[in-house]
Amino acid sequence: MEKQTPGFSWLLIMAWRDSRKNLSRLLLFVSSIIMGIAALVAIYSFANNLRDDIDKQAATLIGAHIAVHTNKKPESKIVSQLDALGNKRSYEQSFASMVYFQKSKGTRLVQIKAIEGDFPYYGKIESKPASASTTFRNKKEALIDKTIMLQFNAQPGDSVKIGDVTFKIAGILQKAPGQTGISASIAPIVYIPLRYLEQTGLSQKGSRINYNYYFKYDNPEKVAAEVKRITPGLEKEGLDIRTVETQKKDTGRAFQDLTDFLSLVGFVALLLGCIGVASAIHIYIREKINTIAILRCLGVKGSFAFLIYLIQIAGIGLIGSVLGAASGVFIQQVLPEVLKDILPLDITVTTSWEAITEGILLGLFISVLFALLPLIAIRNISPLNTLRIAFAENENKNDYLKIPVYLLIVLFVYLFSYFQLHSWIKALYFTLGVAAAFLILVGLALLLTKAIRRFFPTNWSYLWRQGLANLFRPNNQTVILIVSIGLGTAFISTLFFIQDVLIKRVTLSASANQPNMVLFDIQTGQKEKVEALTKEFELPLIQKVPIVTMRVEEINGRTAAEAKKAGSLGIPPSAFNSELRATFRDTLISSEKIIKGKWTGSVKSLEDPVYVSLEEGHAERSKLKIGDSILFNVQGALISSIVGSVRKVDWNRVQTNFRVLFPAGVLEEAPQFHVIMTRVSSPQVSVAYQQAVVRNFPNVSIIDLDLILSVLDEVLGKIGFVIRFMAAFSIITGVVVLIASVLISKYQRIQESVLLRTIGASRKQVRAITAIEYLFLGGLAAGIGILISVVASWALSKFVFETSFQPNMVPVLVLFVAITALTVAIGLFNLKGILSRPPLEVLRREV
Repeated sequence: MEKQTPGFSWLLIMAWRDSRKNLSRLLLFVSSIIMGIAALVAIYSFANNLRDDIDKQAATLIGAHIAVHTNKKPESKIVSQLDALGNKRSYEQSFASMVYFQKSKGTRLVQIKAIEGDFPYYGKIESKPASASTTFRNKKEALIDKTIMLQFNAQPGDSVKIGDVTFKIAGILQKAPGQTGISASIAPIVYIPLRYLEQTGLSQKGSRINYNYYFKYDNPEKVAAEVKRITPGLEKEGLDIRTVETQKKDTGRAFQDLTDFLSLVGFVALLLGCIGVASAIHIYIREKINTIAILRCLGVKGSFAFLIYLIQIAGIGLIGSVLGAASGVFIQQVLPEVLKDILPLDITVTTSWEAITEGILLGLFISVLFALLPLIAIRNISPLNTLRIAFAENENKNDYLKIPVYLLIVLFVYLFSYFQLHSWIKALYFTLGVAAAFLILVGLALLLTKAIRRFFPTNWSYLWRQGLANLFRPNNQTVILIVSIGLGTAFISTLFFIQDVLIKRVTLSASANQPNMVLFDIQTGQKEKVEALTKEFELPLIQKVPIVTMRVEEINGRTAAEAKKAGSLGIPPSAFNSELRATFRDTLISSEKIIKGKWTGSVKSLEDPVYVSLEEGHAERSKLKIGDSILFNVQGALISSIVGSVRKVDWNRVQTNFRVLFPAGVLEEAPQFHVIMTRVSSPQVSVAYQQAVVRNFPNVSIIDLDLILSVLDEVLGKIGFVIRFMAAFSIITGVVVLIASVLISKYQRIQESVLLRTIGASRKQVRAITAIEYLFLGGLAAGIGILISVVASWALSKFVFETSFQPNMVPVLVLFVAITALTVAIGLFNLKGILSRPPLEVLRREV
């Protein structure tokens, strides 16, 4: 009689029948996948919505087909070329300045935009009343951002003084192209007609003014060719050109770091889910040995038994992926709301079927891939296992199919991390780090079992001996639990550390010895008078910094044109075109540190070489190194210098930091303006001092750092919430993995617990033995995981975030105790239902 081969329908029926009894356990397995898929679907959907909205709204961000920008007044020949562009043109000069509200006598630093023409051509300036966005252009009126209108209780029709001119407030500015809630809070916009700018007295030599030109074409299809034609000439003169296409790229790039970070958080959650699947399926299959052996006795091939459980795991994995994707769609609704003040465009929340499909397929793939290692062992289960107590001899067989599975897992981690990090090198380091952590945990777990077996403490009490013996007995779970708990702890702890690093990076110091008010754009003739006024209010002069504007004329004897022709020099055009603001002093300040070369603080005579110090980022961008010569053009005067040192600058410190620092004795006679930093003691003194400065020196701008810090606190709170909110997915997933792994281990300890009860052990003794076993497992795994996370966090801080790593040890100890206690608590919870019933009843139900 010919033997029939089971069909696919039979395999499905067998998988379903077996899963009905174990459905609760299988759902526990896949719970670790749900959170990871939820995080990824939410993040991918957000990223897709962001990309689509950037494509749709890029024109409204720039407001025109072409925008040209420069921070120096263009020459007449350039103006003539610009006047020939486009069918419609607008012109804008923007700069920071103080404004004075006459009714409330309040002052505030704002961004003045003096505009001429019908800009914006795409999008619109939204105002209240709506007509104010048009009427202010033809009268001596201003359109003022709603944040400062509310701050000073101003109304349309009131007056505001800008420089020497008093403007009537035409209306409240609700929104402008490219404006975010945060930028409006720190530097709110005030629009005025361009023709009144000269009368304000704010446009003078030394003033830092940005010149913007906007162009609209009747035939947009001609824009690309026009941009290609004019770009070389404009860039040669140091002007920047933006189009709708470049705006798309720039906006997308600006938020790439955000989406990359969120994707990485989701990836960590997914990796934790992978660990949960692998560990849970490993223990589950060991529990099913007798069932599989019976199937083998009935004539089922090992390959068919493998397929039964593969179908079972794939089905439950698909369910978990769908549930995770559904959760991700729900969570996606939250991100745009949280980030709305940070983004310069409106994010529409739409269902991204692409993200949902990717999430479901990825979850299914991961469920199968990380279940393969324990599943392929099914092929080696013999019918004789119905009579054997352990599966150890089968487990120890060399199974060469495991090698390609291991390689496939490593390849998956590498490729997926590349798609998150967009760097082959970073992806390689990340993969090697995960592999190293895994091998360290496996090695230490094996070492622990051998060490306890060899150096077993025979003189310890019975309970401690039993608890320790469980770590190396047959069916022990030492390796699998130490790996799963250790990796879970490492990922959770790393997220805590990096979260702390990210938040500390943007925290400004507001201690009593730090300045909280900055005055800038002080002309040389005003310097002593401003200092005298500051002393009248009994305020300290914490810093007095001269600023000199200059450009790079030559590098290593070559001009910009020569360097461009040479090609091999490797110096970018921006090294010549960018206008620099430098200072001079004989000492470094606390926010600076020399990392290369030697700092020379002063020049004794005109014959001595001038050694300048460059900020490290500027040196890297300009391809400059120690010993290079730079010829600076200081407003017509040429000064030769040599790169003597490179500095690391902490830009987050409340200090005046510069890309180029000259020694004393060189620039003292150069045209310059000044910055003064002071500290005011109270809001009342701050208001009175600012009013006095604005009345006497209308061109001087003031930054109230107390106001800025309060806004940054709000911004930091939003960013911190996003970081914590998304990191919570990984942390929750890690906790689910820990719980699932330890709960599943219940089925490994049923027989041992029943045997202990049978030979007379009390419930208290069984609990004590179990607690000792899980105390060792949880404590060792958590400790190793935290040590791994410290090394990983240090590497991420140093090489990725480029900041110092100073871990807070209190949360680390709390995390260690919490994970150890959680492991012990779940281990004891596993005994529930075993100790309360007679041993024979338990054996009948569970074995």
